[in-house]
Amino acid sequence: MPHSSQDQSAEPEMSTGQKRGASGALQLGPRKKPTTQDPLVHHGRHFGRAVHAFCNVQTLITNGLMFMGDESNEGLTAADRKEYAVFRELLRMVPGLEARLMASAEEAVVHIADLIQKGANGARADDTKGMKSAVVDWITPKGQALNPHIPRNRTGALLCPAGLDWGNSEIKSKLESGQIQAAGDQWPVLLYANYTYDAEDPWNGLLLQRIACFCELRNFCSVDQEPKATRSGNARIHGMRFVTKASIAYVATQVRFALTSAQVFSRTDLVTDSERFYDSILELLDDPQEKGEVDQLLTWWNRQVFPLYSDIERFPSKNSALARIRQKRMQYMEGEAHAQ
Repeated sequence: MPHSSQDQSAEPEMSTGQKRGASGALQLGPRKKPTTQDPLVHHGRHFGRAVHAFCNVQTLITNGLMFMGDESNEGLTAADRKEYAVFRELLRMVPGLEARLMASAEEAVVHIADLIQKGANGARADDTKGMKSAVVDWITPKGQALNPHIPRNRTGALLCPAGLDWGNSEIKSKLESGQIQAAGDQWPVLLYANYTYDAEDPWNGLLLQRIACFCELRNFCSVDQEPKATRSGNARIHGMRFVTKASIAYVATQVRFALTSAQVFSRTDLVTDSERFYDSILELLDDPQEKGEVDQLLTWWNRQVFPLYSDIERFPSKNSALARIRQKRMQYMEGEAHAQ
């Protein structure tokens, strides 16, 4: 029996050019297009971890370009020279950045600074979040369930300023109540090996803390350290073969912050005073008069974080082909010099 025209119009039809309706709740839906991130953001993440954590990138670039214009740099103060050194390190670690800055208008320079700042801020926020859980795991005794709320007495003992006795009930009470406020440059005992501070030898054990090394591994080399890793860690991506002074100060700051009750890492937080803490450690590590102790500290860290690191200068074997090639090259160069 033939269908009536009315019946035919009631049947839903979809022409070849008609668009499909929105996906239902039980359908997977269209695949999202992959988003690309400006490489400057990625470089900014590494810059914040390895060069300077609390840097105002916009000011750094503005002042750095101004310093570049003055070839003599005779009038620079010690603070200016330190700032310029950070700027030069930024140019070194970001391929093509110097040429891009020199060829860019002011608005473009601001945009470049914003992208680098975005990366540095994002890395700090990500590390802060991850460090909280890592530190909870670290201070939880083996065999006990992980407690997301770290016992206050445990954190208080670790955050107690070196030189003060947490076992003294009066000092402990004043620290807990805030009557004694530890400034950023009053370093806690957690920075010392075995949490032991020696007032007669304050360098003894300073920053030789394995939890800090664990966090350094997590930030820079976590993927490389995993079994059957298929991706490179941050260190390998950026060609980082040894720790920097700034990276030690950075991870120490993150571990200290993770033990506090604060949740948001803010440079203006006067309670945690994180920026002052970071700057005070970096100031010590950059002090030329402390070079001997600092070099020993860097060697210890490099051996913990980079298993293949060696501070021993290696020369080619005496009778090797490489040694012979270099010997012949020296003889050739000496002959050329005499001929001229």
